[in-house]
Amino acid sequence: MTTKSLHLRIGLAAVLGAAILALYAIPTFVFSPSNVNIIVLAPTFWPYVLSGITALVGLGLIATSFFSDLSGFDTEDTIELSEGPAPWLRLVALAVIMALIMFGLPRLGMVWTCMLAFVACAFLFRTRHPYMALVCAVVVPLLLYAFFAHVAGVAVPQGNFVRLP
Repeated sequence: MTTKSLHLRIGLAAVLGAAILALYAIPTFVFSPSNVNIIVLAPTFWPYVLSGITALVGLGLIATSFFSDLSGFDTEDTIELSEGPAPWLRLVALAVIMALIMFGLPRLGMVWTCMLAFVACAFLFRTRHPYMALVCAVVVPLLLYAFFAHVAGVAVPQGNFVRLP
């Protein structure tokens, strides 16, 4: 399979998925009250944003499939798939991380549990940028907490041990 045909197929699937989300799934399954004054806080806003971004990415992939000179995969950048027990051990470790997340949410709260889960997943999958993973593991949950708790006025679940302001 060439890169062009792969981009075309993934792009068409993305555009089709975004259309199904925007035209059927979001209006049918996401309830939004009519009296929401701030559009960003409406329950349907972010699903529509994500479906729009998906459609744009799909259109970009379709465009690259028509207007680029990519012919095939590069042999230098291909990733060799692991064989043996290693992939299954990673899958089991990911299941353990998910179980620990469910255990940690009521005790540590959403912010601290997400930080620990991000770090655990980053090192489980052996990221090439461990320092950036640590920074993102701390900064992203704190920024999301600050937005939802102080700007949007949404209560973020806090833990029993540590409470954020």
